[in-house]
Amino acid sequence: MSEINWFPGHMAKTRRLLEAQLRSVDAVIELCDARAPYSTRNPDLARMAQGKARILVLNKADLADEMITRAWLEGFKRMGQEALAYQSVGGSSKEIFRKIEAAAAEKVERMRLRGANKTVRMMVVGIPNVGKSTFINKLHGKAIAKAQDRPGVTRSNQWVRINPYLELLDTPGLLWPKLSDERGALRLAYLGSIKDDIMDTEQLATKLVRELLVIKPEAIMGRFRLDESALSCPDEELLEKCCKGRGLLLSGGRYDTLRCAQLVLDEFRGAKMGRISLERMGV
Repeated sequence: MSEINWFPGHMAKTRRLLEAQLRSVDAVIELCDARAPYSTRNPDLARMAQGKARILVLNKADLADEMITRAWLEGFKRMGQEALAYQSVGGSSKEIFRKIEAAAAEKVERMRLRGANKTVRMMVVGIPNVGKSTFINKLHGKAIAKAQDRPGVTRSNQWVRINPYLELLDTPGLLWPKLSDERGALRLAYLGSIKDDIMDTEQLATKLVRELLVIKPEAIMGRFRLDESALSCPDEELLEKCCKGRGLLLSGGRYDTLRCAQLVLDEFRGAKMGRISLERMGV
């Protein structure tokens, strides 16, 4: 796969919006996907938010391998990075509110000494499709920020008042201009952070199946009824084996590889194959 160069006009606009708004916020909450905490962090965001208190949230933790997520959190702690695992669907928000309170404590105390109650303003940032709007809706208690399970839904900044003393800024997802790391770019595509319509779906699904056969073979083999021959067969035969396992046939007995490819992606993204992490700490 060649270098992915995907930086549409609205991404450049998003960058300018974020840089302008950063001056007016007290801290930054960065979301990444718990299934790939390295690949789903935009290095530009760290540089842009330098000097601000930051909380790293490994979102969608209910879709990732719990032990691997725990290892990531321990690794971030060793590096001095404030981080926590979070699931926007179900679960508790108590820990994130504690982290927010701690991140803003110094500024809140400073205002208290002046006889005022400070409204804490935080920016929620991350690449497309890591669940920023869903995260904000969970903290708010209502579906106030637009959220869908596809990238590019949020196109402008939106302030959301969580309580009388906390406001969060929902921002559009921001990728960096050139995705030159093929492995990382593929993982973004597997997770839906890059729009499917700019990728070859069958090629992408084939690469995902091949990766899952290494990471968690029992999950993909069980879901698509693959046998041991799938481990060493040529790539061009792999989706056909998946089609055969699920009975995805067209007229004349031809394999419906396009439908199968979409099914592979959808079932991985929806955790139908179980909780799977694409990245381990340090690997």
